[in-house]
Amino acid sequence: MSPVTQSFRGKELKPSESLKIDAFSVRIADIKGVELDRLHALSLSVGWPHRAEDWQFLRETGQGLVALDEIGRVLGSAMWFGHGPSFATVGMVITSPRLQTLGAAQWLMKRVFDNIPGRDLRLNATRAARRLYLSLDFHPERTVYQCQGIARVPTAGSPTEERGDVRTLDASDVPAAVALDAAGFGVRRTALIEKLFAHSTGYGLFRGDKLSAFALCRPFGRGHVLGPVVAENDADAVAVARPHVAEHSGSFLRVDTHMDSGDFAAFLSYAEMPVFDTVLTMSLGKRMADFAAGGSLRTYALASQTLG
Repeated sequence: MSPVTQSFRGKELKPSESLKIDAFSVRIADIKGVELDRLHALSLSVGWPHRAEDWQFLRETGQGLVALDEIGRVLGSAMWFGHGPSFATVGMVITSPRLQTLGAAQWLMKRVFDNIPGRDLRLNATRAARRLYLSLDFHPERTVYQCQGIARVPTAGSPTEERGDVRTLDASDVPAAVALDAAGFGVRRTALIEKLFAHSTGYGLFRGDKLSAFALCRPFGRGHVLGPVVAENDADAVAVARPHVAEHSGSFLRVDTHMDSGDFAAFLSYAEMPVFDTVLTMSLGKRMADFAAGGSLRTYALASQTLG
């Protein structure tokens, strides 16, 4: 098949249906047509913690492509998660060790561009992938600190004073959470927040009848992931995160956050979730500052590195 020349942000891209690598060919396929155990094997091959259930959640939430060899083995993947017609996050860009130096990741990313032309994009890049995204004109934004460990209710540090009532969330709180998330993230993510609610336990900080902050927590990887956490300040963020830490005390808990200082970062440290690794948030098109709503709400913890 002859490739069709496409233009993405002024660059000529020629995505094709197959890629010749050394002595074998790789073809593209929809991620939703691939067995979960093969996707799970791909993430295991690069040391990522995703379970088959995590892959299924992502497939139900977004769209994606896989690279298959001649006998149907999954050698690579890339996914995108659209929020409205002009913005998407990109994640689960994986290539098997045998392909990592052979251009397969760039080939997959150009196929992603072909499926969502002209959108503003955001992703979280590992150290190994940063050169790839820089070559595709992504711009560095902020460091993400992957904090994790066997959580404990903090005994050090001064507990913050809660200026409201913290209670569990239910489906009736989804619209208010969607509005808070949009203010903190900069893009309205209604479908994603609704889906996260269906798979998570949530706590919210209320002042009167108004939701002022919230935190969701769901099963993921080795245990649970806490996020998103959206609040106006560190004290409110800690107030909605603390019940989740208490519920999962003695078990594995992970938080992905841009916060490297302040009471929220200190709370994670006191809760025995130190920084394990870092990735870099990068953007193509509008920068993160361009999405700022101008208010005081902030995303203290990401939904995940893949989802943002």
